Amino acid sequence: MNDPNSSVFGIHGAALSLRQERLKVLASNIANADTPNYKARDIDFAAALKRATEAQTPSETLSPAQAGASITEPSGEPFGLMYRLPLQPSLDGNTVDAEYEHASFARAAVEYRASLNFVDGRVRKLMTAITGS
Repeated sequence: MNDPNSSVFGIHGAALSLRQERLKVLASNIANADTPNYKARDIDFAAALKRATEAQTPSETLSPAQAGASITEPSGEPFGLMYRLPLQPSLDGNTVDAEYEHASFARAAVEYRASLNFVDGRVRKLMTAITGS
């Protein structure tokens, strides 16, 4: 069985990569708010994190070069990527609600920063253990 806590960063390494992917998806939605027939997408973070931690075996821990790599399915799409149901239909077929996307992006940015703080704290602890000060 896979234990996400067996790696140096625990579950936070996978969470950080997924949060980065979600920010990219939300930014793409915002950028295409006026594009006809554009379908808004989002990542189901909880399901994606569960799948990402189950997909890694203890022998597949990430190297520093791989740490920035995206977490994707074999199809090349990020785990848990799906189309968002529109809150209000538009005449041009675009499903992006700009206000909702901006709010989602702001929340995702705060969550990303929280995950980054967890990883940063772990690195600081390791550096203290290594240097002894």
